[in-house]
Formats: sequence, C-alpha cells, structure tokens
Amino acid sequence: MNRRTLLGGLFAAAAVPAVAACSGGITSLDGQGSGGSGGGSSKGGLTIGTANFTENQVLGYLYAAVLEAAGVRTTVRANLGTREILIPALKGGDLDLLPEYQGALLHYLDAKATATEEGAMQNALALALPAGLQILPYGMAEDSDAFAVTRETAEKYGLKSLADLARHDGKLVIGAAPEVKKRQVGAVGLKDVYGVEFKEFKSLDSSGPLVKGALKKGDVDVANLFTTDTDIAANHWVVLTDPKNLVPGQHIVPLIADRKADSTVRKALARLGNVLTTEHLTELNRLVDKDKKDPEDVANDYARRHGLSKKK
Repeated sequence: MNRRTLLGGLFAAAAVPAVAACSGGITSLDGQGSGGSGGGSSKGGLTIGTANFTENQVLGYLYAAVLEAAGVRTTVRANLGTREILIPALKGGDLDLLPEYQGALLHYLDAKATATEEGAMQNALALALPAGLQILPYGMAEDSDAFAVTRETAEKYGLKSLADLARHDGKLVIGAAPEVKKRQVGAVGLKDVYGVEFKEFKSLDSSGPLVKGALKKGDVDVANLFTTDTDIAANHWVVLTDPKNLVPGQHIVPLIADRKADSTVRKALARLGNVLTTEHLTELNRLVDKDKKDPEDVANDYARRHGLSKKK
C-alpha cells in the first residue's frame, strides 16, 4: 500500500454528471451488495480515495488493510477533498472505492430524499446512484453531523434544539466546511426545516481544528461537527437536538465501482463492517487527532488487533 499524487484526470472527472441507475437495496451484512451484476474483478488491485478529514482517512486505510489481508493489492489516495470531487472521480475511473456515509451520500445524490431509516436509505441509495457504482452493506459504525454550541452560548440564548436557533435569527454565526453552506444537512436544511437565518456563515473545515478553534474562541456561535469527535465531550459542548430529523442516519457504507466489486472485496469489507463499532471509530479518531498518530498506522494496528489483518 502506498500514497501517490492524484492524477490530473481526477479533477477533469469532476465535471462528469451523475446518471441515475436502478438496482435493489440490501440491509444485511452478508457480503452482498446492491446493484451491479457481480462481474467485477479486483485482480488488478484497486485505488481507495478518502475525503479531507481524519475519520475518512482512517476508514480508507482500514479498507486497505482488510482488502490486502484478503489478497487484494491496494493504493490509498488520502485527503483528496469532498464528495463533489470524489464521486465523479470514482465514476470516471481514477478511484475504485470510497468510505461513505448513508445519509450524507443520499442527500448529495438526491436533495429531496426523505428516507431516514437505515434500510430505507440503503434502498434509496441504490436507486439514486450513478450508473456503474454500487453500495455494499452498511456497517455497525455510525457518524452523524451535529450542530454544537458551547455551554455558555447554550445558557445565554436558551439553546437546546435546532428549533431554538430560529428565535435568534440574524444574531448567530455558524462555522462549517464550505460545502455545508449549500447542503440540505447544513444551512439550506436549517432554513427550510427550522426557519433558521444566521448572521454569517464562516467557511472553515470539517469538524477540524479551524471550526473547533473558532467555537472555543467565540468567533462562531454554532459549529458543524461530527458525533464521533471526542472534543465534544472533552469541551462539554452542547449538541443541539434535532426534533424534526433534519440529520439522517449515517452508517458507514462502502461505495464502489462495479468493475471492482467481486466477492473477495465484498466479503472483506463486510467483515470489517461487522467488527468496527461507533465507539471504536471514535477512539481511532482520538488517536489521530489527540495523540497525533498516523492514520495509516492507527488503521493497521486496529485491523491487526481485531483479527482483520496479519500485517506487522
């Protein structure tokens, strides 16, 4: 497994439009996926891409570890950016496999999707995916978007839920990754579902040092974080409840090109999905973000300790 610079074709692929394809959904961890004919082959190896935040990088290296243990050669291209780049690259052939999140992926593909339950989302995803791509069974681990405030801000404005934000329209500043400004699970949905108008949207990062630093300093009042972020509990931040279910379930789900989705890949990733829990994922994030360990080393160590890989 190695790290290589992403080829220019990746960015050219970002302009490729999505084409809807119909296929059946699956909700059990039995090694079978949804969609595709099962005629793919991983014999030539596959390339795994990851988004530009810690957890997704760890997941990418976990995928690589279990696949290599199954005899599949892998290359990880980490920290590439958002799904606006990654998914077209997957469709275009620069990447073969991505660690994804059910709800976020569904809303990216279909902004009007209403499914929130895991099985229903899996079926909706299978229908919404571009031709040539498929989802494999989702795992136990889950990481959802969260909108958090400091304890002081919660007390000052009487904030307990997302609905409470609307009582302070034009007063509060939200911080998040740039793409959240245009996403349903973000500023768009907060306005449509809860009627929230912010004073300002500050483009920062995805549950990273920029947005968390801004929340600590008071530069933003509300921060878009991930529920597996250990800084939430460490700083006693208040996660606002979501009574209208704006944020869907976010189980980890592999998104793969049909051309690589053979039984070896399916079984290896299903095995990981049966082992990796939300608590495990939270701890892996802590090891990278707090203990400053390398994501690849953390993933390989986890896979080895849980009998998913024999790599030293």
